[in-house]
Amino acid sequence: MTDLPAHAPDQAYIRVSALEAGHIEIPLDWAIDTAKEGEKSVVPALSFLLRHTQNNDLFVFDLGIRKDLENLPAGYLARIAKMGFRAEVPLDAADSLARGGLEPTDITHVCYSHIHFDHIGDSRPYTRATFVVGEGARALVADGWPKNPDALFAQDLLPEGRTRFLDPSDWPPLGPFPHAYDFYGDGSLYIVDAGSGHVAGHINVLARTSPDGGWVYLAGDSGHDRRLLTGEAKIPTHPYYGSEHLARIRTLMETYPRVRVLLAHDREWYEINKGGPAYWPGVMDSL
Repeated sequence: MTDLPAHAPDQAYIRVSALEAGHIEIPLDWAIDTAKEGEKSVVPALSFLLRHTQNNDLFVFDLGIRKDLENLPAGYLARIAKMGFRAEVPLDAADSLARGGLEPTDITHVCYSHIHFDHIGDSRPYTRATFVVGEGARALVADGWPKNPDALFAQDLLPEGRTRFLDPSDWPPLGPFPHAYDFYGDGSLYIVDAGSGHVAGHINVLARTSPDGGWVYLAGDSGHDRRLLTGEAKIPTHPYYGSEHLARIRTLMETYPRVRVLLAHDREWYEINKGGPAYWPGVMDSL
């Protein structure tokens, strides 16, 4: 295992702010093996605003849920109903940005951990942003709706000419992770390959949150319940999650006490922090 990179003189870092971007009720027995039959959990669909301290880049990681779910491809709406998901979106990511005086057109990069409906939000207002996704998303969108009437993903989800598909195959290792990419080239923000255990192209973000060694790890859907990280529960047997990557995240937590790990649906963190200073226009404290 490699070490996380040490901080340099005049080290650039990232100011991280959470964004309200909807909630989703999920059958809990999909997420953890200790759930009772029929048990449900209402979890946030977290979005994050990441602001580089030196180049003024505005980077949003995930957009949560869109308000007009009815405009998703019909195949995806059928799947949502079949899986028993129920979404509510009092505020989407654009509404949350506006609370701190930002418009979607101010955003430089929109990075999707993956392209499931509770992460892609409504991309249409982000007309000046470059979209950043894992390479595995390319084929899912190329064979998307309406070309494939049964597809879960729309062909126009990722704007042509403004999308970077990141191929992790030749990225070097970082900490416990086999592949990570130094996005700005200054050690402030890394895109981490999360493997294909959840969906093709799944990526996470490791962001430096202080000039002297604080970090946050935004784990996307590497797990859907914090008990998977603490060891209180395990992943049920089904094809939607990847335990190998979760084990690496646990190693990160155990090895580096100044890394805060957040899941995209981190209900426990949300209940403690909702409406507080970790939300934009506030800034999350660094460990």
